[in-house]
Amino acid sequence: MPRRRLYVEVESRTDAEGRITPLVVVWRDGVRYHIDRVTEARKAYSPRTCSAGLRYSVCVGGTQTYLFYEGPRWFVEAKVPPASPDAL
Repeated sequence: MPRRRLYVEVESRTDAEGRITPLVVVWRDGVRYHIDRVTEARKAYSPRTCSAGLRYSVCVGGTQTYLFYEGPRWFVEAKVPPASPDAL
């Protein structure tokens, strides 16, 4: 399924060394997803969305996913639903 870059609100903590730790992702409808843990943070390219940034591997509700920091904004690789044949 194709993906697109979807910018989201993220609550994070920055330590004295400047390291950013994402804590909560807030979806467009206001639903809050608490990040259980961050397993990795590294510079990476997202071929799905043709963009790069600091990629966080995070666990949310038992599911591993990626969260990208493209300073100063955060994004996720959102699924693009297939177009309905009736939409033509």
